[in-house]
Amino acid sequence: MQQSRVSEAPVGRLGTVTSDGRPQLVPCCFALIGDIAYSAVDGKPKSTFALRRIDNIRRSPEICLLVDHYHDDWTKLWWVRLDGSARIVESFSEEDQAKKALKAKYRQYEDTALPGPVIALEITAWVGWP
Repeated sequence: MQQSRVSEAPVGRLGTVTSDGRPQLVPCCFALIGDIAYSAVDGKPKSTFALRRIDNIRRSPEICLLVDHYHDDWTKLWWVRLDGSARIVESFSEEDQAKKALKAKYRQYEDTALPGPVIALEITAWVGWP
């Protein structure tokens, strides 16, 4: 059940650790392929594609992805946290596979490029409620 909830969720929050040991949390689009969650730096307006989350991952790859659902009916609340180790995808074939999965999940990527790095979160634990 957790995997289907996460797969269908439109957004997650990616947690990394900065160089001074502080947490950094950013919303992100993602797609699951097996036990790997992929996210890419897309073409939405940014000042640079060299984002802090990329530097954080290169320095400290232990990260998490929090996916949740809020509803005014609190019996429908849920959250799932994916813990694991992240890396910047170097393989062209893996990058292509990840971008195809992201484009299949998000229709916006038909018009928005994915020119930046792709992050792979190799999931080691699924923690959730309920």
